[in-house]
Order: sequence, then C-alpha cells, then structure tokens
Amino acid sequence: MLLPALNAGLIERGRVGRLCLLAALAGEHTLLIGPPGTAKSELARRLHLLFRDARYFERLLTRFSVPEELFGPLSIRALEQDRYERRTAGFLPEAHVAFIDEVFKANSAILNALLTLLNEREFDNGAGRQRCPLISVIGATNSVPEDEVAEAFFDRFLMRLHVQPVGAEGFVSLLKLDPALTWQGPPLRLRVSAVEIDALQRAASSVVLPADVMQLLAALRAHLAQDGVTVSDRRWVKIVWLLRIVAASEGRSAVSAWDLLLLPWCTAPDAVGQAQVLQWLQMQLGVHGAWSPPRLLRIVQAFEAQLLVEQQANDLDYDETGRLRFSSSELAAEVGDAKGGAAAPRMTASRRRRYGPLHIAARARQIDDLVRRIDGYAQELLGVQRALEAYSGAALWLDDEQLANAQTHLHATGEALAQLHARALQARAGFAALPRLPPGAAEKVEPAPVQHEPLVDA
Repeated sequence: MLLPALNAGLIERGRVGRLCLLAALAGEHTLLIGPPGTAKSELARRLHLLFRDARYFERLLTRFSVPEELFGPLSIRALEQDRYERRTAGFLPEAHVAFIDEVFKANSAILNALLTLLNEREFDNGAGRQRCPLISVIGATNSVPEDEVAEAFFDRFLMRLHVQPVGAEGFVSLLKLDPALTWQGPPLRLRVSAVEIDALQRAASSVVLPADVMQLLAALRAHLAQDGVTVSDRRWVKIVWLLRIVAASEGRSAVSAWDLLLLPWCTAPDAVGQAQVLQWLQMQLGVHGAWSPPRLLRIVQAFEAQLLVEQQANDLDYDETGRLRFSSSELAAEVGDAKGGAAAPRMTASRRRRYGPLHIAARARQIDDLVRRIDGYAQELLGVQRALEAYSGAALWLDDEQLANAQTHLHATGEALAQLHARALQARAGFAALPRLPPGAAEKVEPAPVQHEPLVDA
C-alpha cells in the first residue's frame, strides 16, 4: 500500500520512489542526480510522510552556507559556561528524514561533519557525541564534483539515482496534473513505525546469503574492477544488508539471485555505468556458466569442425597388386602436359577416407551425449523461468521492465539452446553419412574423442 501512495500523482518516478523507500528501510541514504524541476524535493517530502511520527528537515545549500543552517545555532547558555554546543532541536541532528538540496555546494567543513552523521548516526556537539534518530537522507545535486572530500561524501549514499525530465509518453499526463492538489500521504495506520522498522531489520539479520549469490557478487566485483570502477568494502557490506532487507520485506528467508538486479544503482557512479552493470547482470542471472549458449556453441563448433576434417580426409589408395591406383575417379587430379596440351591422367596416391561402424558409432555416441546434456540444460532453464515467474509475482522492489527484460533473456537463451540442439543433430547425421569401409574391413581402434570444453550435468 505504501508504494502506490508514494507514487500517486508522480509521472515516471515509480522506480526512483521505490528505491528511495527501500534505502530508507535499510537505513541507507539516496542521492538524486538531475536537473531542477524533476520532483526531487517532492520525493523526499513524500518519503517523510511514509514514516509515523517522523521529524523532517530540509535545506538548500550554497557555497555561502554555514554549519548553523544544518546543525543549529550555538547555545548562548552553554557558551556562558565555556561549552561550545549547538541547539539542535528542529535541525538535522534531530531529524528522521532529511532532504539536502545541492548537497555538494557546501564547504568542506559542512561535508566533513555530515560524514559522521550519515554513517554513524552521531553528531559531534561540543565535547560529546549526540545520537541522531536519522532514518534516511535524500541528497540532490545537478552533478557530482571530483575531489577527495566529495568522493568520500558521495560514497555515503548507497543509492545513486539519476532523475530526468518526463519523456514524451508521460508529458501529456504531466500537463493534466492539478497543481492545486497537495499530497497528504497515506493514512496514519499505514505509515511505517519505528517498531516495524526494527522488526524488519531483525528479520533481515537472519536472512541467508546463498553461495551462488556470493559468487555472483564476486564476479560483479571483478567485472567492475576490470572496467576501472572501484566499489569500497564498506559499500559491499551495505549492499549485502540491502539485499537482506529486500528478502525480509518479501517474506523470504534467503537472498535471491534476482535481487541483484537492484545493484546497478548501488555500484556504478553514473547512468552509463549503471546501464552497463544492468546489462551484465541480465546476461549472467539465471544462466549457469557451464551451459551458457556461447560455451555450448564452442562445443558444437568443435564437432562441426571435426566432421569437416573427416569429410575431407584422404587415404593412400592401392589396388589388389599393391600398386597405387591409376586415376581414381573419386579424387583424380589432372595436370596439363608441359606443352600446355590437353590434360592427361596421372597416378593418384590418395582417395577419400572411409570409416567403419566402430568409428561412426563412437562419433554418434559422443553427439548423443552432447544432445542429452543440451536437453537437460533446457529443462533446467524451464525451471529457472518458472522460478522467475514466481519471484515476479511477489517482487516489491523490481519494476515490470526489469523483470520483463530478465524473462526475455531467458527466452532467448532457450531459443539458442534449441538451435544448438538442431546443429548437434545435424552434425550427427553428417558423421552417419561418412564414406563407409567395405563390409568385413577391420577397424583397429576407436577414434579419440573430439576435443572440447568439459560438459557439466544439469
């Protein structure tokens, strides 16, 4: 009920609002990157009203902003007693949800103070540290500057969401909105309480992180490193916690590999990188590396190449007296005489190689094993598709487009397996049609297996 209420009246902001709420439930922060007028502040105000009894703080920063604007004025009474303390009531240190616009325009003193508040939920106030009830901060910026302080601050936002103006399809709906209407938030009884957040996080702490998910995370880390993208250890820990929150909120006891489709916005820093990570994940998820179509294609190609070699192979050809046959009609080569006259027949030393039943049966057996494996992989893929359908029915955080793209990839994988199955059978027919030895001719040994990557059972 919260997600429809959050997105009511907003155009093309479903994914952004959903991920902002997810980050908040995990106790993390979100950075909205985009031009002015794209509903960034509206999203933050709506997020605040999803939490029961939550205090809200909002501030627009400039390069002239001072700490008092965020953390409160100095206490005159404390100064009279030689204490340097701030009065934080009504300011960021006592807020549950906060929106900080143009967050990177603040000076380094403000950003450094925010680092501790965002990560440890503590504020250095005078000689002591003050605990803060902060649930989540929504930061907004037009762009992210490149400097050491900004990089450290940028890393504090687990979700990095790029917000663009509505597209052509949503523009007409945007024009129909009534600007006089004010969003009031969901009924109080539907808002998330502190007790419910605590219960969700306790449930998340017992969620299992399966081995296959850990392997995918390690593969993603290596993939990002190869592209020159560094994701901090702290961020990986937070990512795993977010995945556990996803599973717990959907009533699952274990993280699903499909949950990883949420990770582009937690790993890559910009929109281009996020699209690349999403594409990589869609190619990896649900398809075991042992039976990915590119790998199976190489195996089928190995059999096809071997078939071509055996079809074109030649043997020495002798007659009954032990002499080379004269001008075999099968492979006779012709040469012109030295004067360029008509071509004359010559002695030929070879003929098309012939094969016996032992050889052909061995090749058929190898192909049959490959076909059996491909069929097994296809059955496993059907199971994955059914599992994804079941996952989609209960998914709260992934949108329809992401789930549809995942299904499309699995369907394409199934079609690729069917094509490889047909090519393998065609190769089998080719081996069966090889030239045969005369009846009764003896074969010495069975042929060596075709060399290819090891096959793995489904």
